Amino acid sequence: MNFDFPPEYTDYQNKVKEFAQNHLNDNVRHRDRESIFADDLWKKCADFGIQGLAAPAKYGGTFEEIDLQRAMLAMIGLGYGCSDNGLGLTLNAHMWSVMMAITDFGTEAQKEKYLPKLSDGSWIGCHGLSEEESGSDVFQMQTTAIREGDVYVLNGKKVWVTLAPNADIAIVFALTKPNLGKWGVSAFIVESTFEGYEASVNQEKMGMRTAPFGSITFTDCKVPVENRLGNEGAGMSISNYSLEYDRCFILSSVFGAMERQIEEAVSYSKEREQFGKPIAEFQAVSHRIADMKLRLETSRYLLYKLVWLKNQGKSAPMDSALLKLQLSESAISNSLDFIRIFGAKGYVSEYGIEKNLRDVVGSVILAGTSDIQKNIIAKMLM
Repeated sequence: MNFDFPPEYTDYQNKVKEFAQNHLNDNVRHRDRESIFADDLWKKCADFGIQGLAAPAKYGGTFEEIDLQRAMLAMIGLGYGCSDNGLGLTLNAHMWSVMMAITDFGTEAQKEKYLPKLSDGSWIGCHGLSEEESGSDVFQMQTTAIREGDVYVLNGKKVWVTLAPNADIAIVFALTKPNLGKWGVSAFIVESTFEGYEASVNQEKMGMRTAPFGSITFTDCKVPVENRLGNEGAGMSISNYSLEYDRCFILSSVFGAMERQIEEAVSYSKEREQFGKPIAEFQAVSHRIADMKLRLETSRYLLYKLVWLKNQGKSAPMDSALLKLQLSESAISNSLDFIRIFGAKGYVSEYGIEKNLRDVVGSVILAGTSDIQKNIIAKMLM
């Protein structure tokens, strides 16, 4: 593993940071308070080339080929420069759960039809896997897709779907052969204009409020056979494959935000004085910052290793679970320390510091809870 990235990769990361700092931080507290998804910022990101990182240039992507290490550095830069953590979540969900799935499993016709629109920001994609009775046990789903001639008829409901209220297409997992259980799950590209597709309004939530969140109900929704993604029965494999990317890149943006937190904590602790000296000189404060740095650096190498493995085309369920567990839990611990360092300023909403904690609480739930990650790790060790 070589973590000495090419200069053009780090240069691109710096450009993403600068773009995010200059163009993605308008009215963040207002949008967070009102749960507003910024369509204009979504388009600015597309024009810059963010969404196109998940597609080859042939299909509207930013670069000739997808390079996961460059994309990871870019998403770290985005998380560092953009305090709208909800925007980072939606971008990553759209890119790695939807676009990457089509890039790697789609037919030529599917790639040509969907990837250019998903890259240029004109279309938004979401990923429908969880159901009300199958959260962590996702493959106990009840949604069915029964083939009738040249269409599949979908019936069921997907919940907790990032971008569901705004999506133009959804990657949906459904049982094509219910008697086979998880081996009978298939994946489909379902357009929001298909009859029988109904998305909910945005659901309010604790954090990541600028990221629309909701459910999709399918009532005799007819999906053309050519919109099946991959082979029939390949849904579990596609889902597991997509989740490795999802965990990696959503957490890349969280990692970038953690870097920014540490810099702000150091700067503030040097400026803020109590009892006649900067609070940085108090061991209680300096130790908190040291703990924040340790968690960041421990997470860094798990993140770098996972991206290196995926760039080699390797399956990495253990490394994906380790990263998800370590980085998401570290983000919560760092956000709590961040609040403690700022004291009352950290607690009131005016300064936007408490928002970091609200936002990262979701990271220990989405894409597999911390307990599920521990189950995966333990099972692979036994």
